[in-house]
Amino acid sequence: MTHLTGKRPKLVFYPTRKSPPRPAASEDDFRIYASYRGSKTAGYLGTLKVVRVTDGRLLYPFDGADAIGLYSTKEEAIRAAQQRGEEIVSADLACPEL
Repeated sequence: MTHLTGKRPKLVFYPTRKSPPRPAASEDDFRIYASYRGSKTAGYLGTLKVVRVTDGRLLYPFDGADAIGLYSTKEEAIRAAQQRGEEIVSADLACPEL
């Protein structure tokens, strides 16, 4: 019979095998998450997250990325963020950054 000493068992993590990054082959290899933040009185900014699924790399936002406008409606802010996301996907397909 073992005594409980109040110590937690030690967790051991084994390194996972990562496959080498590979460039995306089509627009299906990306996820674009476009949304907005702000209010009716202050205006709306588009928010964006672009992920390349093939290697899980976050393409946007990045350090130094500029804000996506200041719009009077939520729909305009989301549309601008979606458009920026599509531009980033097109640029990465044309010239992948690994």
